[in-house]
Amino acid sequence: MSGYRRDCGQAPSRGVVRRAIARSETIRLVTERAWPAGAATAIGSMPGVDPVEAAAVVFGELPDFPHVPELPARGVGADLIGRTAALLVDLAVEVVPSGYRVAGRPGHDHRRGIDLQQWDLDAVQQARETVGSPPVIKTQIAGPWTLGAGIELTRGHRLLTDRGALRDFTESLLDGLAQYVGELAARTGAPIVVQLDEPSLPAALAGGLPTPSGYGNVSAVPEPEARELLTVMIDRIGGITGQPVVVHCCAPHPPIALLRSVGAGAIAFDVSQLGGASTGLLDEVGETWDSGTSLFLGLVPSTDPVTQPGLKELAAPALNLVDRLGFTRAILAERAVPTPVCGLAGATNEWLRRALALSRDLGKAFLEPPESW
Repeated sequence: MSGYRRDCGQAPSRGVVRRAIARSETIRLVTERAWPAGAATAIGSMPGVDPVEAAAVVFGELPDFPHVPELPARGVGADLIGRTAALLVDLAVEVVPSGYRVAGRPGHDHRRGIDLQQWDLDAVQQARETVGSPPVIKTQIAGPWTLGAGIELTRGHRLLTDRGALRDFTESLLDGLAQYVGELAARTGAPIVVQLDEPSLPAALAGGLPTPSGYGNVSAVPEPEARELLTVMIDRIGGITGQPVVVHCCAPHPPIALLRSVGAGAIAFDVSQLGGASTGLLDEVGETWDSGTSLFLGLVPSTDPVTQPGLKELAAPALNLVDRLGFTRAILAERAVPTPVCGLAGATNEWLRRALALSRDLGKAFLEPPESW
């Protein structure tokens, strides 16, 4: 049983009060929900190579909170790092046998990423013209530490090993993101929520990223440094969009407390990762919800399951989490968004549509729970 219990009559801790006072603008963004109550969304990636078809599916199945589809099967420039690098201003990357590397000037690989980005925007605009503007739309980019882990410097070391270079790339990315958000908003007529994908953050913090030789690991990133850069990026993105920022981490034992402390308006993770979670991690989840931060709960399988799950079965981990933490189940309507457990790139087309529909149905059920729950 978790040591965390929500007591409506209990005063907030001094630490919570200090953080609220010191970062009132960030707290304002955190507590404002950009998406409708009962909305559902997906993490981002999808199978296939046709952006027009993908956008039509997303807008059709997730009308209240669609996202810009990601299609990594298209190859170079369509994966997380390539898509994000396409936003860089006055900086560029190229593809080498080991992955993405800093380039002296934009070349074919960089231009391909930009072309894919424009095709995606065209597809989203076409979907919007067909079904109308959504209440809000989400787009996804790599967070600074995952970007720094996924790009090499010219000598082969990871970008994040050079903190000055990492800051330059972060600034360049923010400049490009501001332009991209403006274009996406103009094409959709909707507010934009940005999701930072940080799958490499836990490994960076733990010193678990291998060096280029493969015989050692990169030194662990001190948590204060990780917190500082993420705080700057989230604050800047909030200023660009005027909306809360979502941070997604699909790694085991996501750093919930760290992500809450940097001002994330919502934290997305796979709820099944909490199955054997420590009391400490569960306390972090409870404190995060209690602070006003939303949780994007990964509940729907991201690949075709052996047996078709029912809605109550899918909702069970969320219901158990709420009960274990001592909240009323109304918090699922107020501060939770159901999603697939991770990206859907490995799903069949049939399960893709089913997974999105189940996520949508979970959102409606969170808002108006069936009597059987």
